[in-house]
Amino acid sequence: MNSLERLTRLIMSGLPDKGNRSKLNDETKAAVDAIFGDRYHSRSKYSKRSVLLTQDDKISFAGLVHHDSPDSGVYGGMSLIWFPIEADDDGNASSLLTFVCGTRGLSPDEHILGRPGHVRHLRALQRHLIKNTGVPAWIKQDPTDLIEAVPKLVQRGLARFEEVFKRYGSHIYACVEVPDDFEKASKIVSGFFDMYAWERDWLPLKKHVAEIEEFKLQLRSCLFPKTSMNEVIRLLEQRRFVILQGPPGTGKTRMATEIRAHHYGGNGFTVQFHPAVTYESFVSGISPRVDGKDLNFEVKQGWLLNAIAHCNGQQFLLHLDEINRADLSRVLGEAIYLFEPREISKGISREVQLQHAIDVDGKNFGLSIPKNLHVLGTMNSADRSIAIMDMAVRRRFAFVDIWPDIDVVKEQKIDLATESFSQLQDIFSQYATDEAFNLLPGHSYFLADTEAELRDRLKFELLTLLREYLLEGRLTSCESELRAYIDSIAVMESN
Repeated sequence: MNSLERLTRLIMSGLPDKGNRSKLNDETKAAVDAIFGDRYHSRSKYSKRSVLLTQDDKISFAGLVHHDSPDSGVYGGMSLIWFPIEADDDGNASSLLTFVCGTRGLSPDEHILGRPGHVRHLRALQRHLIKNTGVPAWIKQDPTDLIEAVPKLVQRGLARFEEVFKRYGSHIYACVEVPDDFEKASKIVSGFFDMYAWERDWLPLKKHVAEIEEFKLQLRSCLFPKTSMNEVIRLLEQRRFVILQGPPGTGKTRMATEIRAHHYGGNGFTVQFHPAVTYESFVSGISPRVDGKDLNFEVKQGWLLNAIAHCNGQQFLLHLDEINRADLSRVLGEAIYLFEPREISKGISREVQLQHAIDVDGKNFGLSIPKNLHVLGTMNSADRSIAIMDMAVRRRFAFVDIWPDIDVVKEQKIDLATESFSQLQDIFSQYATDEAFNLLPGHSYFLADTEAELRDRLKFELLTLLREYLLEGRLTSCESELRAYIDSIAVMESN
């Protein structure tokens, strides 16, 4: 049994009878010490606590605190603490594993607790644990908020730890109950512990480097929620009008093209939106027509009417690329009244009279959307030239986030691509503000058939984009790290 497995069994065993707690204190301290020299370098700076008390009105705890913390008494900063409890009528002995900001305050870990990447990586850990164990963890939105307590909904789900929440609820910013299933418990404890070690910059021993690096890759993979093509197809069938949104290079347009090809049998077409797109080009309008020397005007159908005319009883997809580069509310005009998915699916589609007569009798055309027409928009959330969609438009579309996906980069088995993408993702996730986070270049910038092709893509596409971001002043929160990354790529290219 290795040191981490030994520690896991101690944590999942909870709190023993009062007579055995002194022994457990010693075993816990020894188990923590054993990790340094077995999993992480023995020179790693750390300090441990194990306070397993015999008084019923006291809260027992154990864990790791900042290495400059005193041997006893209050402490501050980021801590990895578990709170063991005894067996009772409601269940076996157990432990609540937590990340805690010590009761003395943020110091000396303000730089960790206040960094955007800390909570982002904890959320990635949350998704990782759900995926691999099915056990839910709770993560606080802001670890530096020492007033907000653990939500009542979470506390009700962890009712056996009521006294822990009463005493430390405002200082706990991540927590999970360790299950009595050893396999699941081991993944949870190692996940929390390796996450804590990552933040402390502890160096893993050589025999564990590959395992811990793979764990970091899995966290990077879980940094963003993933949406599959099948999920988008299912949403199109349910909601009919869907918009894929996300940073550049995340494969939004490619996904839309594949959906049309594979699910709609190629039935549909793509139109490119831009600032000059108008109601006349999308719905209908008066258009000039030259016959010899004569200039005449006619009512011309727009893209929407063409799509309706070409449905022919089959499933049909109208793909609106870069949909947010035009003022969509003006482009739709009165046709926005038609975009009601629930009514369409029930066969009671709305009908509206268009501004211009376009039928053979010269009567206003009564327009409605057939059940077999679906609309899929794609939009770059980082584009500053975009028009802001009003709420009437947003209510009629379902929005799906499409994020960068490191698994796509890993699949091509080019180590340089995975390493370069990981480094860039770490910079954005750790230091970028929420607004700047949407600028993270997608995985397509790191896709290539050969390493030589990849180097050209990094040099002439990725670095160009990053320099443009910096020139526009859009990444000031991570500028120094990003410039170092650019320099490292440039140096690599010169060798």
